[in-house]
This record gives sequence, C-alpha cells and structure tokens, in this order.
Amino acid sequence: MGEQGVPPRTPDEENPAPPGMTSDEAVAIARGIQGPMVEKLGIEFLEFGERRVRARMPVGGNTQPYGVLHGGATASLCETVASVGTAFLVGVDKVAVGIDLSITHLRSARDGWVTVTAVPLRIGRTIAHWDMRVHDDEGRLVAVSRLTLAVRDSPSAQ
Repeated sequence: MGEQGVPPRTPDEENPAPPGMTSDEAVAIARGIQGPMVEKLGIEFLEFGERRVRARMPVGGNTQPYGVLHGGATASLCETVASVGTAFLVGVDKVAVGIDLSITHLRSARDGWVTVTAVPLRIGRTIAHWDMRVHDDEGRLVAVSRLTLAVRDSPSAQ
C-alpha cells in the first residue's frame, strides 16, 4: 500500500505522461503547486497522465458544521485537479480557468480521504472539458462532476 492506504499506481500505456515529462515528474511538479486553497484543503496529487489525473483530499478539516465533507471543498478539489491537468496538457504558455462547474453529491463522507479521478473529455485550443468521479476510502462514489475551462494565453506570454 502507498501513502495513507492508497494503492500505488505506476505509469503505463493506458495513461501516458504529459508531453515532455515523465508521469513521476508531473506528479512531483503538481505536488509543488502552492496556493491558499490547495494548502487549506490539503490536496495531494497521486497520478498524472494524458488520460487521467488523480488527487486526494482529507475529509478532516474540510467539513461543514454537521461533520460531513463540505460540498464546496469537494467542488474545489474537482476544479483544482482539472485546472492543473489542463495546464499540463496545453503547456505552460497557457492559462486554464474554470467557466462552468457542475457537481452532484451522492453520499456523505465523515472521515478518511476522498480521491478524485479526473478524465479529460476534450482538450482543445480554447476550451477543455473534464469528467470527474470522487470516491471515499471504501471506493464508494461520493460525487460526480463536470468542468468546462477556458484556455487562454498566459498574461506573461503576451
């Protein structure tokens, strides 16, 4: 078993690394991403490839007053993972920003971790679409989400 009971995944032909790097390099770079939201939520990237991105977040510290995982934290996990995934796939000279997020919460989580598997449906020149599934430690489906992102030139590249 890997970190905190998560089975380790190895790169394979089913999920090739982003262009110009290995899957391990992509995960290492993603883990270095800093920002108040990523740090507050405790998001950890687990797998990076052209066909899927996986990350997890602790339930503890991300709950609503009733003691269950906050839906906004789940939505932020999904948007963060797809945004970073898009950035890796379109290149550092581009910026990916969410423009439409939908999420359906199917069951609550009270402890442990939730893990999102994000799959790009289409990565175009100006728009990207992702499908995401969030599971708890027991593999139960917690939420499903779709995200559309705008892909634009980076202000520093202009």
